[in-house]
Amino acid sequence: MVWTDDKIKNLKKLWLKGATTAEIAKKLGLSKNSVIGKVHRLNLENRPSPIKKATVVKKVKVVAKKPERIGIMELKLNTCRWPIGDPTDEDFHFCGKNTVMGKPYCAEHCAMAYAGTSKDTTADDE
Repeated sequence: MVWTDDKIKNLKKLWLKGATTAEIAKKLGLSKNSVIGKVHRLNLENRPSPIKKATVVKKVKVVAKKPERIGIMELKLNTCRWPIGDPTDEDFHFCGKNTVMGKPYCAEHCAMAYAGTSKDTTADDE
């Protein structure tokens, strides 16, 4: 198999147009492997492989979960006891999120419950 100047010229032209190695080989009457070898020896610009598959990004639909209504009987040691609503209403419930260590409330409700108080308010100095 001999690479003539004309075949090399056509190879470069087809390569720059984006033709596949199989298409180039067919047009030049050569094998695909000989085209690949010549492309490497000529140090032609690399192109992305057509074999590699593009990463598919799946769209995920986020559904807002309804907050679970925790009644007094469902409270556990580590569930937030922040009351939500009027105790006389039928939909009255407690927060129910995980509590901050040593506190009866979750982080969000601790920030509300203990806002503006100092750490020493629990000590009885009198």
